[in-house]
Amino acid sequence: MAISLGGTLTPPVGKRDHVQGPADAPVTLVEYGDFECSYCAAAYLIVKKVQEAMGDRLCFVFRHFPLTQIHPHAEAAAEASEAAGAQGQFWQMHDLLYKNQQALDPMHLLGYAEELGLDTKRFVPELEEHVYHARVREDFMSGVRSGVNGTPAFFINAIRYDGSWDLVPLLQALEEASRQETPA
Repeated sequence: MAISLGGTLTPPVGKRDHVQGPADAPVTLVEYGDFECSYCAAAYLIVKKVQEAMGDRLCFVFRHFPLTQIHPHAEAAAEASEAAGAQGQFWQMHDLLYKNQQALDPMHLLGYAEELGLDTKRFVPELEEHVYHARVREDFMSGVRSGVNGTPAFFINAIRYDGSWDLVPLLQALEEASRQETPA
């Protein structure tokens, strides 16, 4: 398994994070992602398969790492996911953004909010006023402190994973971490 000793997740997973799966799962996979990154869109599909394969043995956490220098819509998309999260639909927006990665301009973000049945009278001003900018920035800075320099970046049980994020190698690394966490 290709886990680097150079990177440790900072801060550890906590209440502020977006989590899928049981918090007490034997394996936690954290992804730092960018909604406009094509590699992240490919990883999104792989993570879905990993979640399906591992079930309750996996806790998945998503943190924002918008690469604004090369992805002009990444920051707004991250803020849109947070605005949706404030209405209880972070993961639904997360999925829509990756499925519609080529259409992340404000008009499309509003369309996704409408599709999810969000309160758009709340959603639109929150985006215009950048209400969730600080939240997205916190994730980004935690990635910097954790040694992230590109997306997607993964951590398995708080240790940077530098191996392939293709399905088989990633699943093998997670399974190995699961066995290490299981009491003998």
